[in-house]
Amino acid sequence: MGDDSRATVVRMATIEFDGRFFARGDTEYERARTAAIFNGRRPDRFPSAVLEAASEADVVAGVRLAGERGWGVTVRAGGHSWAAWSLHDDVLLIDLAGLQELELVAPGEVVVSPSIRGGEQLNPYLRERGWMFPGGHCPSVGIGGFVLQGGQGWNGRPWGWACEHILAVDVVLPNGELVHASPDAHPDVYWAARGAGPGFFGVVTRFHLRIHELLPHFVETVFALPIDTFDDVLPWAHDMLAGVDVRVEPVIAGSRIAPPGIDHDGSPLLMMAATGMFATREEAERLMDPLTSVPHQDRALFSAFCQPAEWDRINQMQTDMNPTNWRYAVDCAWTDAPAAALGPLLKPLFAGLPTRESFCIWYGWNPQRPLPDMAFSLEANVYTAAYTIWQDPADDERCQAWTTERFRALEPVSTGVYLGDADLLRRPGKFMADENFARLEAIRDRYDPQRTFPGFRVKPGTVVNEFEAVES
Repeated sequence: MGDDSRATVVRMATIEFDGRFFARGDTEYERARTAAIFNGRRPDRFPSAVLEAASEADVVAGVRLAGERGWGVTVRAGGHSWAAWSLHDDVLLIDLAGLQELELVAPGEVVVSPSIRGGEQLNPYLRERGWMFPGGHCPSVGIGGFVLQGGQGWNGRPWGWACEHILAVDVVLPNGELVHASPDAHPDVYWAARGAGPGFFGVVTRFHLRIHELLPHFVETVFALPIDTFDDVLPWAHDMLAGVDVRVEPVIAGSRIAPPGIDHDGSPLLMMAATGMFATREEAERLMDPLTSVPHQDRALFSAFCQPAEWDRINQMQTDMNPTNWRYAVDCAWTDAPAAALGPLLKPLFAGLPTRESFCIWYGWNPQRPLPDMAFSLEANVYTAAYTIWQDPADDERCQAWTTERFRALEPVSTGVYLGDADLLRRPGKFMADENFARLEAIRDRYDPQRTFPGFRVKPGTVVNEFEAVES
């Protein structure tokens, strides 16, 4: 290895780093602060310094330095947080991109650094070896934030949340101590790691994850329908969801972009789609069959039943749908409302997408079992989210307001939000069961009484884990 590839050693008082350290005002500080953030909207929040860690020892030293300086600590793994959770004032931001451990240590277990990207690195590595992890649908999503906040990923209905797959974590606590947390060692830290998201009070340096045997038949079914079919498709989807096998993952996507090769005028479309992973082709066709009763399929611009879903094509499609450095406003809602109550509130979301690139989803979740004992604790029958996407900063106010207003309208039928698609600073919401949140806060009080790790970012005066009262 040549000299140019060696890690730079930076001295800070008595602290030595293998990686790179930038104080505010340094030449490369702004690049270190924002370059890794996926969303082109970078908040005006300025850490006191950024540490680009190159080793686990860097993380330990960084947390200890922050304690000496009276700084808080925030963490960035992949940089895909829509709300840029890692950007706070008066903190040391520890960027983990330099940690790149990835090893299949035993059948059914992989050890992985938080910065490893699920679709670009982890699952290609695992698939070559006959395994798979329910990583994020967008391939560039890092494992760290995704897993800590729950992780709604590929084949999630039958396999469960990504955080349920945590066997153990190696984590640097607020006092700079590196511990291995599992059901048998530091079980309260382990409990919190499974769903606390930005409320987690440490820096995970290594995940030990349970993985699944790769099933041979990954298939998709798609019907592209005109938006005027919404009033018939949504009730059908709710009825279908109640009986469809858990191995089928149905989604209705709202989009202005038609499938390749389809001549379309850019008006909103409904993409009734489902993916699934199956042991046999016969099983795939049998369990996907309920989707063939979708209304108005004779009007479909495009249809495909139970077609093989190649990973390279799927990942490229997801990448194209989520362009890096464009501007995003994202919000979400869980709901148990019947279609008759949900439809009139959801239709303006699907029919009114404000830009060509924006899209929204109705995701049929329909939980089939109680969640295990962990911090993550809120789900419902249907998950809906919008990803508003644009390029011109002059459109920021319009696009953000549209997104927030549409989900304010859904609050009467919403049971809460999912941290992965929530921006609590703009629209607070419930993301955890009350008793789980109280338990998490008690654990944080014990491990991090000074709130070195600042946690959930909400507007001053807002109660965390609650909807904000808004005057009608």
